[in-house]
Amino acid sequence: MAKQVRVRFAPSPTGPLHIGGVRTALFNYLFAKKHNGVFYIRIEDTDQNRFVPGAEAYILEALEWLGISPDETIGKNEKFGPYRQSERKELYKQYADQLIENGWAYYAFDTAEELDKLRSEAEAEGKTFIYNHTNREQLSTSLHLSKEEVADKIANGDAYVIRFKTPVGETLHLKDIIRGDIKFETSLLDDKVLYKSDGMPTYHLANIVDDHLMETSHVIRGEEWLPSLPLHELLYKAFGWEAPEFAHLPLILKPVGNGKLSKRDGDKLGFPVFPLDWQDPTSGEKSSGYRERGFYPETVVNFLALLGWNDGTDQEIFSLEELVEKFDLTRVHKAGAKFDPEKNKWFNQHYLKLQSDADLAKAYQVILKEKGINAADAYVEKVVGLIKERATFVADFYELSDFFFVKPTEYDAKALKNWKEDTSDIMKQVSEVIKGIELFEAKNIEEIVKGWINEQGIGMGKVMQPLRLSLVGAVKGPDLFDIIEMIGKDETVERLAIAVEANK
Repeated sequence: MAKQVRVRFAPSPTGPLHIGGVRTALFNYLFAKKHNGVFYIRIEDTDQNRFVPGAEAYILEALEWLGISPDETIGKNEKFGPYRQSERKELYKQYADQLIENGWAYYAFDTAEELDKLRSEAEAEGKTFIYNHTNREQLSTSLHLSKEEVADKIANGDAYVIRFKTPVGETLHLKDIIRGDIKFETSLLDDKVLYKSDGMPTYHLANIVDDHLMETSHVIRGEEWLPSLPLHELLYKAFGWEAPEFAHLPLILKPVGNGKLSKRDGDKLGFPVFPLDWQDPTSGEKSSGYRERGFYPETVVNFLALLGWNDGTDQEIFSLEELVEKFDLTRVHKAGAKFDPEKNKWFNQHYLKLQSDADLAKAYQVILKEKGINAADAYVEKVVGLIKERATFVADFYELSDFFFVKPTEYDAKALKNWKEDTSDIMKQVSEVIKGIELFEAKNIEEIVKGWINEQGIGMGKVMQPLRLSLVGAVKGPDLFDIIEMIGKDETVERLAIAVEANK
């Protein structure tokens, strides 16, 4: 029987969840759902020095907003709990001890000062100090100390770490679902720290132990973890466990220039790199999020899915259900994916158009109320129906439709150049025509006004542009006769009078 697919997203609560982390979570989620598997969240908080209050809740809220909530996590279906590493720390010592007993690890008692000195000496000779098979027998380790000496040092409270004893002279032939076959020479690797004397494991040990105990079938993570792959595979071997399959996702790159996308790129170019707004509890620094900027969760899921993956077609719009159906790790690219903030807006424009006018009107009412404008829901809904095609965000609505709620107070200078000597007289005549219309509906208004223009032989351009300018204040907006019907006869006549007076 095939092993059940169980994948995890394992963030550290050291701050807000970067958009790169969100994509890792999304790809894990898609893979799990595609294979009727389990997607779980484990919080890797063993580095207590970098722990940031509120970060854990932020991570879970962000995934909830995006619609990619885990099947198991803290307080939810805790089949393999606890799901916080700090609450699992009693577990790790026995596994570190097991590695020492079977010869895969050793105690190292070197002080930070001693190691700094060795690094400085190596640098002075133009070399790099690597703690590995070349020097571990000469350093302060249990590899050459007697059991009694080691026991005495630990009993005396001497600080120590437990390091992995990397094998010498082996070539590791490893497989990555995305990158194919990868080769590593063990002699070039360092002996990583697995466990510290403060009772906390490092990422490497905790990660492997937890993935094994939580029955993780596939590890889908960022490219930055690729250098750790040989150590992780060796740890599985050292414990005698079956390793999961690995897939290392490509980097998300800056929109311009080279390198990995960072918060600074977002600050500089004016786009978020976090899913939700975040305020650092210590520095007070604020970072903006996609949700508060007016992006829809469907937008963020759609554009992130296409960063480094496609289904082999030109399709760009995918619902979450379609992504689950089509997702395949073998179609993830090896090369980094360039982040395109403008394309993200294009996606949002698409998803905004899919929203109901009623929902958009509800969101728009918040903005109108902030401006002190009280308008009926039905009226706002009609306005939204006329302007939403031109909007990218709900925040754009007022600029696109302010004239539906307030009279223009100034007129576009460029358009005013077409206001000729006879324009005011023409506008007065149009006003009289409009006053006489009984059935005040857009189609009827259009027929009557255009019929009058043709009868007078004036020419459409001489009437339509200044008429729009009078009602809107600029040459913008939806169909002019829709505007006239919406604002009503009295308001139309009044605005025409004001425009004539202002442009004598």
